[in-house]
Formats: sequence, C-alpha cells, structure tokens
Amino acid sequence: MKKWNAIIGILTGIAILAGSFTGCGTPESNAQNIKNSQATESVAEETKSTEDTKSTVETAEKTAMSTATMEKLAKSSYEGELTIMHDSTTEEAQAYGAAEGLRTAIKNWEQSNPKITLNQTVLANDDYKTQIATQAAAGDLPDIFLLQGMNTKTWAQQGLILDLTSYVQESPFYQAYNKAYFTPFTYSGKIYGLPALTGTTCTVLVYDKAAWKKAGFEQFPSTWEEVKKADEYFKQNGYKETIAFGNKDQWQANSCFLSTIGDRFTGAEWFQSLIDGSGAKFSDKEFVDALTFTQDIFKSGIFNDDFNSITNEEAREYYISGSVPAFIGGDWDINYLQSVLKETNKELYENTGFAVLPQPNGASKSENSLNIGLGYSLAINSKLKENPDKLAAALNFIHYATGPDYANYVGTNYALQGLTKVEDIDLSKFDSYVKQYYKYTYVDTKPCEIYDSYISSAVWDVLNKNMQSMLNGDATPQDVAQKTQKTYEDDYLNSQRKG
Repeated sequence: MKKWNAIIGILTGIAILAGSFTGCGTPESNAQNIKNSQATESVAEETKSTEDTKSTVETAEKTAMSTATMEKLAKSSYEGELTIMHDSTTEEAQAYGAAEGLRTAIKNWEQSNPKITLNQTVLANDDYKTQIATQAAAGDLPDIFLLQGMNTKTWAQQGLILDLTSYVQESPFYQAYNKAYFTPFTYSGKIYGLPALTGTTCTVLVYDKAAWKKAGFEQFPSTWEEVKKADEYFKQNGYKETIAFGNKDQWQANSCFLSTIGDRFTGAEWFQSLIDGSGAKFSDKEFVDALTFTQDIFKSGIFNDDFNSITNEEAREYYISGSVPAFIGGDWDINYLQSVLKETNKELYENTGFAVLPQPNGASKSENSLNIGLGYSLAINSKLKENPDKLAAALNFIHYATGPDYANYVGTNYALQGLTKVEDIDLSKFDSYVKQYYKYTYVDTKPCEIYDSYISSAVWDVLNKNMQSMLNGDATPQDVAQKTQKTYEDDYLNSQRKG
C-alpha cells in the first residue's frame, strides 16, 4: 500500500529490537499514591541489554513481523527531534506493567532510531491531564501525546489532532487490532488515536476470600442484599466496615462505581445514544435509578464512613492493613497490591480474589458487566502534516508502541492485553493471583464502557462534583441528573451541532 510505504519507515532495526523487547521481569514496587503524585521527571536514554538468539527468533515469530513485511516498509529520511508527553513515570512503571512496557518500548525505539532525538515530558497522571489541557488550549501540543477519549471530539473539531484513519487501516498490524478499543478516539467516522497501554478496568472489587468464607460465602456475593447480610457478620466479628472506598478526588465514584452500576440499569444502548447525541438523557429514569441506588448503598453502612474524604490509595491501605475484608479500586491498584502483599502479608496475598460488583435490585438491563477499555491513545499533533518526514517518524513510533512487540511484552511479563490481540498468552508461569485477575478482566465478565472515556470533561466534572455532594446527603439524584444533563446539552450537544 503506497501511502503506508511512504510514511512508515525506520523499522529496519525492528527485527533485532523485537528480541530485546522480551524478558524484562516484573519490577518490585514501593510506589505509593501513584495516581496523585506530583512528581515530574526528565527521562534519560538507557541501554537495553541484547537477548540471546533463541529469544530473538521466538519473539520475531510472535510479532508476525516477517522479513518480507519489513522489506515493504519504506525508510524515512527524517533526522532530528520529536517531542512526546506521557504519564508513564518511573513510579507508575514500578506498580503498573502497562507503563513499564511503554517505557521499554520507548527505549527500544530510540535504540533502533539513533538519528532521532525523542524529547520526553513525563508527568504523573493528574499533572499530565492538567498540562496537556493547558497546551491544547494554547495550540501548543507536543508532536506525540496521550489523548483521552473525552477530549477527542473537541480537539478534532479544533483541528489540533491528526486524522489517523488511513494510516491505521493500512497498518500491517490492522487485522490484529482489537477494533472496539478505537471507539473513544473516533469522531465523525475518523480515528484520531491509536489506543495505548493495556485494557484497563476502573472497577475492581478486591476481597479476602478467607474472611468471606468465614462469613458464609465461598465466593463474593452476587447481590447487594447478600453483602448487607455479610456486613452484619463482619461488624459482629471485629470489622468496622465491609468495603473500603475513596472518593476524595471526586472521579472515583463515577469511574470506579457508577459506570459499571449504571450499565446494569441502562444497558449499553442508552450510553451509546448519549455519545451519539441521539436522544438519551442523563435525566432518564434508568440513570436516575442508578444514582439513587448509588446514594442508598453508600448510606447503608457497608462502606467506610470517611469514603468522601479519603483517596483511593488511602482506602486501599484499609484493605492491606486487614481492617476491611474488601476494597473497590481500579486496575492501577492490582500490581501495587501484588507487590506489597507478597512482601508484607503472604497469607492475605494468597487469599485475595477479584469479583464484579454485585447486581442491584431493580437493575435488569445488564448483568456481570465490568467497565473496561483503553483510556488513552497515542495521538499526533496535526501540525506535523507540514513536515512529511517528521510525520513519518511520529507515525512509526505510535504504531510500534501499540503494536505486536508491545502486546507480546506486556502479555509475557504481566498477563495484560493491549490494542494488538495476543491469543496465546502463557499463564503457566504466573501465580494464582495473576491468573485470577487475567480471567476476571478478560474472560469471565461482560465488558461495558468507562463513562469518562467519552463525551466531554465538562460533563464529567459536573457529574463528579455533584455526585460527591449527593453521597454527602447535600443533593438528590434528580438534582445531579438535571445538572449533568444541562451541561451535556450546553457543552456537548451544542458543540456537536456546531461541528
């Protein structure tokens, strides 16, 4: 395909690079408060050790990057600099396999392309979101950056991000992509980002299997009524609360709870209609019912009393300390729990299990659902169209960092799945903790959408703020729904009409 051959190059060294992308072990973690860290860093180039010949051959076979395929790829003439901004800090990489995989991909790509200087700005997640929004507002985005789904439409309308549709469709990796992951990064039928990192859920219910067995449950309860019965047992046997949760930063009640519970009440078509602007409303009864249930269950005494004043990480410590037998967090907590519990509480580590949120009474549109997606994509500044050689280098990077080398690396080392499908991840070398989590995330549950991967940040800011007030008893579900709907109409639907 001529267009692909003309833009993607710099892959002559990838056959060797593929071998060096396998074999990095899981890093030990002492990272804390990763999501809210204020750390920034300047990333220096590091040297990656060469793997043996056998590993190189095996990995090259897995990537399906045959010699014939590589010979078809044109070589870019670009020599110079590229700027990239991302949130895979050293601390994040110590606790999260997807981030460690991206950092490894970056190092390997740099080694394969010595005539290109990749200038990185690496910020902790919250700082990243603030900084990238500031630069977008100023029309000064990096050459390559992580794009959130909620920003796709606005930045595409403003002409800030490159339309990648033809480049994606003509990629030699296209048939191996999990194409459902493109949805948050698609606007008006055009693709604006290559989904990056790994399939992630924002809703993970972690529980102590031994404690729940003593309460009479071989598995985590499937209904909230059963959880309430277990709560009675736990409070009679030394626990103050049953499930730990932290919503101090406001987004957790939405991302870690509502976007899964909401699906149970509304079903997928309702949310798709919101995205499309085709008639669904936040004020619809089924969504108000989901909010009402959320308010009621958080008032029930099952959760820690201070859930609105502590962070996700602080709630996680309640579980680690053994003061609660369950905790609701996100995918970002899994590696941290694994590392800490293996070192400090082997018994709890071996007894830790994962469960979907129980089914609420009256919720009939979906069951066993779990929100999952790739919350970020690698996008390119539209200004690179003015420099075809530089654009070719940027395209090469984003295809490599989301392609089969990355997928095999995170699959081999962390049992994670990225954009590029890996059908034969070998789980035999992993312990029961990792095997359970893989099965929980990718096999046993029904995927639903992560709310704030779509629509707009303005809508979710209003929902998150007002939900926190609702959970404090200062607002009704109807109030929350109406305020969110107004912002949805004023911000999202109006911009959609203008677009």
